[in-house]
Amino acid sequence: MTTGADPELVRAMVRIRRVEEVLADFYRDEQQMRTPTHFSIGQEATSVGVCAAAEPDDIVYSGHRSHAPYLAKGGDLSAMVAELYGREAGCAKGRGGSIHLIDAAAGFGGSAAILGEMIPVAAGAAWAFTLRKSPRVAMTFFGDGATEEGVFAETLNFAAVHRLPVVFVCENNQYSISSPLRQRQAGGHGIAARAAAHGVRAAEVDGNDVFAVRAAAGEAFAHARSGRGPMLLELHTYRWREHVGPGWDHDHGYRTKAEIDSWIERCPIRRAADALRATHPDIDERVREWEVAATEEIHAAVRLAKAAPWPDVAELTRGAYGDAALTS
Repeated sequence: MTTGADPELVRAMVRIRRVEEVLADFYRDEQQMRTPTHFSIGQEATSVGVCAAAEPDDIVYSGHRSHAPYLAKGGDLSAMVAELYGREAGCAKGRGGSIHLIDAAAGFGGSAAILGEMIPVAAGAAWAFTLRKSPRVAMTFFGDGATEEGVFAETLNFAAVHRLPVVFVCENNQYSISSPLRQRQAGGHGIAARAAAHGVRAAEVDGNDVFAVRAAAGEAFAHARSGRGPMLLELHTYRWREHVGPGWDHDHGYRTKAEIDSWIERCPIRRAADALRATHPDIDERVREWEVAATEEIHAAVRLAKAAPWPDVAELTRGAYGDAALTS
């Protein structure tokens, strides 16, 4: 767990950014990753800041935009990349793809494609922690679109009633695919306010300020771990790329290049580096070094993935329909 204005948070964001940028290029140019991919390029501060406040035994669940929280919680990069390539060495044995990541050893409980699906799963894990009198906390990442699912309201209510140690993390990137938030939800009633209406403590945070996210998440974990119940963080951020896929989408008609550029100017990596420059005058050099290291790391992971075997056809249903578990 890191504290304060730590350069390690910048390093973690740079790593996630370069991993996803390189994967996006491979995805577009080679067409070998036959899985939908939802990149977090531009909104790395949310996952890094929240996971930096977590303890190793805390557990994370995520929606479809899963790479960043998986890596921020310490997930195995090589296993993630192999999963994208559908190989047996993947973290889900090549059966799940980008949307279905898991790394129990790192405390990443899983991700799933159905909108809002992992919100109640996280609450279920938190309820188990409560029943077992465990000091662990569950957290779940989801977008603003998931707050329009009925399960969001149901789970908030259940978590509040049972004072569950769960932190709900809404990465509010302003869009549900191509529908802007302003056209989907009534003005003046934000997501944090809706959580408060269910009796869940909530806070709104600049999701592109990794240090502010880390501080708010630290308070949220302390609140949940102390037995005072759940907390929701509404983190305002923005994805630079298209909803799903490696490209840019300013020509799709639902948002402009000027809007995207305005958010690129608020780049969380640049902002964090600027904040550190006075106390860490070598921060720009370190960012360049981290970029090189992350680029080498992801290229090595891609090479390993491509060399790994495909799942055996006879084993494709293993772990499904009551068959032997994949981890057995």
